[in-house]
Amino acid sequence: MMKVCHIISGDLWAGAESMDYHLLKGLRQFGNVDLSAILFNEGRLSEEFRKMGIPLDIVDEKKLNIFQMLRRTSGIMAKRVPDIIHSHRYKENVIAFLTGQFKRGVQLISTQHGIPEYYGNNVNMKHLFLNRINFFILSRYFRKVTAVSENIRSVLITRYGFPREKLAVVHNGVNTIREYPPKTQEDLFVIGTSGRLFPVKDYPFLIEIAREIRNSTDEIRFELAGDGPERRKIEELVETYGLGDRFLLRGTIEDMNDFYEGLDLYINTSLHEGIPMSVLEAMAHGLAVVAPDVGGFREIIHDGLSGYLVERRDPKVFAAKCLELYRNRKARLEMATEARKKVAREFSFERMARDYYRLYLEVADRSHSVEREGA
Repeated sequence: MMKVCHIISGDLWAGAESMDYHLLKGLRQFGNVDLSAILFNEGRLSEEFRKMGIPLDIVDEKKLNIFQMLRRTSGIMAKRVPDIIHSHRYKENVIAFLTGQFKRGVQLISTQHGIPEYYGNNVNMKHLFLNRINFFILSRYFRKVTAVSENIRSVLITRYGFPREKLAVVHNGVNTIREYPPKTQEDLFVIGTSGRLFPVKDYPFLIEIAREIRNSTDEIRFELAGDGPERRKIEELVETYGLGDRFLLRGTIEDMNDFYEGLDLYINTSLHEGIPMSVLEAMAHGLAVVAPDVGGFREIIHDGLSGYLVERRDPKVFAAKCLELYRNRKARLEMATEARKKVAREFSFERMARDYYRLYLEVADRSHSVEREGA
């Protein structure tokens, strides 16, 4: 039996949390994997893990400092005695590394969900320092680091000096079993997106696109699901441009199925992405996607077939692509069908779990070989 313990933040239900949920759900099919998890927050992810019967411990980062978290995590690991610790994000990586030092033979794996990017003049020096520590630890002390896209793998090698042999690419996966019928035509055409309201998502740019579209038609509404520190800035821009009746901020939504089913088209305006779970989920729901040609988008969207990739960061160009699909229902539905097929074929959570399972077996086999050589 191979014991695998995941260390996850679990603070919000965003891309990384959705990926973690689908991964552990998929790993349960393998009878020789004993799963457990440590979360740093109570929330929807902890609820979902309990429903699945996954052994779970909460090391509450809101109540404990980093040293107390380390002590608590070490105690849990001493009881669980995992063969592999699989961590996500920098705080989890640091604690996994420090905890792993106390157990001979434990193997460390991390998933790199994205690349830290800094925009504007206010660079957070604390985050910059922590990310440098994170990459130092990952590149030297972890057995494997999985990138969710080929683009992230390339950046880790060229920008941060990761050894090629330490990196693997495992694309994110989502549930693709259910087939969603096209939305029935209503008075308003709805373009939507979702994510944390952080600078890298560049939702002010989305508002510029909405403003351009408003100049052409009054029959399109935008919906944004999610929350975060940029909410007030977004609200002010919506008010400034007089878009209040055509730009709806939905806040945090627990069950995203209804959100996706209410859309006609999905849009992404991020400055950088790996393989965003929200885009995969939208495609799985049968939605064509308009997205910037950055990060890992070329790995999931075939330009002109399952959506549009936009090279120029110009709101007029994005607006033109959206309006084209608004006016051509046939082309939009054909793209939507191809988008769903693409996700079902290449980005299912079963495929993702299988790829991680193979990686676990590889790491465990190497570990046993080293122990035999040492003996």
